[in-house]
Amino acid sequence: MKLVYPANFYYEEDEGYSVEVPDLLGCVTQGDNLEEAMEMAQDAALGWILTAIEDEEEIPAPSQIEEIKLEEKNGFKTLLLLDIDQYTEKYGTKKSVKKTLTIPEWLNKRAEKIGINFSQALQETLLNKIVKTDRKK
Repeated sequence: MKLVYPANFYYEEDEGYSVEVPDLLGCVTQGDNLEEAMEMAQDAALGWILTAIEDEEEIPAPSQIEEIKLEEKNGFKTLLLLDIDQYTEKYGTKKSVKKTLTIPEWLNKRAEKIGINFSQALQETLLNKIVKTDRKK
């Protein structure tokens, strides 16, 4: 699942950039150049969201970029594309729990025929539902 959050970038006198993601309280980072600042911003935002998910905390809905205000004149705002599935696979908790479930036989046959990974499909669906539910609150 991919999420999009606005971020504010500020040019610093030492030629680096500081970054804040206003919707994610305390999510700030920096980079020595714009490319590094972008990467650091994505990593910080994804880490913030993953921690919230693992701690069973609400994930704030992203604001519209037009609603975001810059704190300083030397900045700009942009959107961050965050791939939570990829990040979770790489950095998420490795602890798993076994779940037993029942699905219709026809659905099982069709899914197996096309090679669906049941665990991955369930995880993606559950994460999508969690984020949608948090956004409705």
